[in-house]
Amino acid sequence: MTQATAGSIPDRYSRQVLFGGIGAEGQKAIMGSRVAIVGCGALGSLQADILVRAGVGAVRLIDRDFVEESNLQRQMLYDEQDARTFQPKAIAAERKLRAVNSLVAIEGLVDDLNPSTIDRLLGGFDVVLDATDNFDARYLLNDYAVKTGTPWIYGACVGSYGLTFPILPGETACLRCLFESAPPPGLTPSCDTAGVLASIVGVVASLQAVEALKLAAGRRDRVSHKIVTIDLWENTFDDLELPAREAHCPCCGEHHFDYLEGRAGAETSSLCGRNAVQVRGVAGATLDLDALGARLAPLGRVERNPFLLRADIDTWQLTVFGDGRAIIGGTADLAVAKSVYARYIGT
Repeated sequence: MTQATAGSIPDRYSRQVLFGGIGAEGQKAIMGSRVAIVGCGALGSLQADILVRAGVGAVRLIDRDFVEESNLQRQMLYDEQDARTFQPKAIAAERKLRAVNSLVAIEGLVDDLNPSTIDRLLGGFDVVLDATDNFDARYLLNDYAVKTGTPWIYGACVGSYGLTFPILPGETACLRCLFESAPPPGLTPSCDTAGVLASIVGVVASLQAVEALKLAAGRRDRVSHKIVTIDLWENTFDDLELPAREAHCPCCGEHHFDYLEGRAGAETSSLCGRNAVQVRGVAGATLDLDALGARLAPLGRVERNPFLLRADIDTWQLTVFGDGRAIIGGTADLAVAKSVYARYIGT
């Protein structure tokens, strides 16, 4: 493999350099850029693969979850061994991507994006890609982006339908200009209810990744100002100009950062495609997983790897992380999940 020398561009990027929109100067800019991806599931794993192969200088992968068998249909970086051993997605993705491009600084973090962690997780990055699965996380990300002036790329898909658009703080409408509040639970389809095709994941993730590459290459003038919607099953592709910024938007207009400052958002969240709920522990807390495992062992089957503890007790599947977070499987009811957390893990 050809390594980079001072001021040079490795041969591995030669076909990308030949593309007139990037060229040598754009590739050098890409190699010096820093991109964070929030979520390493279906969208995030493909976004990461594209950007690491493109030579983005530093890529941070942030994900709170672990690999399961049902992920393998659409989450391209993972394999059966990852699912059998409950590998955290961020760790498995980092390991796979290091073997793809050793010239990129790749960092996988098993962490939850919330008001107490977001500065630590996203500070210093040039652009953020959305690969989350819930509106609370997106509104939090939007608050942070507007406050810090960080561009981010929204993306979502369900069934055969996908949607994506860029948000350039101070230039385009922000997420709350478009949707001031999240839709009520159960009103919109999810991968729990409608499933999802891998093909639409690939299209949306690719569109998000190319907008990130434009920004990384210093070609902000080429970034789309459109909302793109696609339905691969119905063979439709539509785009709509992003509306102007809303003067009275609570976020970018009035600078009320309700999600960032903890006035909005939930301590629990349902996980897309899973009969499971994440419950956050106390901010800054640490949990002795070995001690917890010893306490839970008489109650059911307990498994452990270096990153998490997994316990099957009665009808519940508990996946517990060292920061006190837990994914409670066997229910989609937030109140029930909090009760199970208190019973087996603590308050």
